[in-house]
Amino acid sequence: MRLSSMLSNGMVLQRNAMVMIWGTAESGRKVQVSFLGKEYGTTADSKGDWRVALEKLQSGGPYEMTISMEHQESIIQSVIRDILIGDVWVLGGQSNMELPVRRTLDVLAEEVASVNLPFIRQFAVPQTYNFHGVQHELPRAEHRDAAQGGEWIAATPEEVMNFSAVGLFFAKELYEKYQVPIGLIHAAVGGTPIEAWISEPTLKGIGGYEAVLEQCKDDNYVSETKHRDEERNRIWYNHLNDTDLGLKEGWFCSSYDTSDWKDIEVPGSWAGSKLASVRGAVWLHREFDVPASMLEDEMLDNQMRNGEMLNDQMLHDEMQNSEVCNSEVLLKLGTIVDADDTYINGVCIGSTGYMYPPRRYPVPRGLLKPGRNKIAVRVISTQNTGGFVKDMPYKLVAGNQELDLQGTWKYRVGAVTEALEPQTFFQYIPSGVYNSMIAPLRDYPIKGILWYQGESNTGRPAGYSELFASLVQDWRRNWGDDDIPFIYAQLANLGEEDDTQVNWAELREEQRKGLQVPDTAMAVTIDVGEYNDLHPQDKKTVGQRLALCARRLAYSEEQLVYSGPMFKSMELTGVANPEDVITADDARAIVLHFDHVGSGLTTWGGGKLQGFAICGSDGRFVPADAVISGDTVIVKHDEIRQPVHVRYAWSNNPARANLYNREGLPASPFSTW
Repeated sequence: MRLSSMLSNGMVLQRNAMVMIWGTAESGRKVQVSFLGKEYGTTADSKGDWRVALEKLQSGGPYEMTISMEHQESIIQSVIRDILIGDVWVLGGQSNMELPVRRTLDVLAEEVASVNLPFIRQFAVPQTYNFHGVQHELPRAEHRDAAQGGEWIAATPEEVMNFSAVGLFFAKELYEKYQVPIGLIHAAVGGTPIEAWISEPTLKGIGGYEAVLEQCKDDNYVSETKHRDEERNRIWYNHLNDTDLGLKEGWFCSSYDTSDWKDIEVPGSWAGSKLASVRGAVWLHREFDVPASMLEDEMLDNQMRNGEMLNDQMLHDEMQNSEVCNSEVLLKLGTIVDADDTYINGVCIGSTGYMYPPRRYPVPRGLLKPGRNKIAVRVISTQNTGGFVKDMPYKLVAGNQELDLQGTWKYRVGAVTEALEPQTFFQYIPSGVYNSMIAPLRDYPIKGILWYQGESNTGRPAGYSELFASLVQDWRRNWGDDDIPFIYAQLANLGEEDDTQVNWAELREEQRKGLQVPDTAMAVTIDVGEYNDLHPQDKKTVGQRLALCARRLAYSEEQLVYSGPMFKSMELTGVANPEDVITADDARAIVLHFDHVGSGLTTWGGGKLQGFAICGSDGRFVPADAVISGDTVIVKHDEIRQPVHVRYAWSNNPARANLYNREGLPASPFSTW
């Protein structure tokens, strides 16, 4: 007798829904489910499949469920423990939905330090793909390689770091509001475009995907491609390691003399420097002095380990006098392009294989010493121009003490190679993860869906709104419910303010158009991004805004202001300048009307309204003057006498855009073009 891996200890079942319990057994065997004092019986069919439907359940728990099957002259029983009944939400999308709590600690460490919410649970769907059609079950543990997930965990100190950060703060808001257990089914995969999450029949109806869909049905093609990628990577890294003088000569050793190395400023990109074209390994060194006060807790710990036991009063006095109490030393090295191996005093304390994760390396106790220490970083550039990303933390941290590591370092090239060809990520291929990660969830009732995706479609934003509508339809069809609330996050701000690229703005506009799909809501996040990080750490604000949408859409709080201002319509009118009363004889302005104005429009911080641009019949947009007038915004430019269109927050990083409602929610970017 086997059950779906979702039907396991710690699971959360959807309240007020027809909950199915299903599994496999020997054909013809009788199966009985005992739950909450009721008995449900059935018989396994000719294929061995069986299922029972539970009566609609009220929230509560924890409970136990017993599943029994007759076997010869005995009874086989399986007990599922610690079951909660509440609301279940699916978390879909790519890396910003997947991003775990442990990746947000620069910003949210205090927020999560005291989290102990055992009535919030998460089930991480194993990250697999299937190109042959929809799966009916998730893979069982014995059939998976090293896939993460496959079991329910609780938001307790032992597991909270593994939660989706967006999911955790979303669930926390709902749980604290309604006191109902919350289950999160985490089905997000970093880097996936939206097409990977749409069914094959739907994509064939859209057209243009037939060739890749057919190609990936060939198992030989998939396995041979993966083998070639693995072999190419193996050869590249072996060659790099064999030819790297830094490894051969021990440049990571604390005794190695780097006095004749060249200077380089950290942080900074290597673009425009002699290192710009280097693909291979570059070594960087920095010497730094550690004050004894940073290590007092370690020294005290070592004294005790060495048998110099202190009495309680002495221990208390030592700890009171120390500026560092029971805290680990952490090396923060921002973000490095592409990969790194990092050493302190000759010992490797951490390695990261690609460019996105923040480098936060705990320093082993006893490795640092008062006075002079050395750090060595081996930067591996596989495909991109290397560097240390600016405006990130580069420091040694111990308790409330910090040691700045920015400034002049020493560098030397260890090895130069050809660029490593990018590998094929089959989880990015159309329909693959839909078949294996979404379709098998169909029998598990849910309250709603959260979606955070779009970054991987910014290279081709046109048509995203149609793909989004198709995805929503697919997923609702999968659960057999056309009204499932579908709530999503609009892309955050990214890039330099003066960057002329607007592909992220175009994708945001496509996302805004997605609101035409019934029973959807969108959380605007253009004010919580980080210009230098694809994965901004403030997932608390994102989760809270998604929860506002859920409270309105899924929990029917009719009067709740859950969204920032959304462009509704425009009209041409007459105005001499933004401060003047509107006149009928000077058609030089555009008046914008909005939905979701709440208790009124305002600017964040109370300053001048910014972020608007206007164009005439030539289509050339220029920065415009804009003022709030009641529930409208009046936009004009003195040199454009017959304006045609307006844009707001139309850049990849609209950092100065400041239109909000008085409830503190930002307006969505938009274009009337």
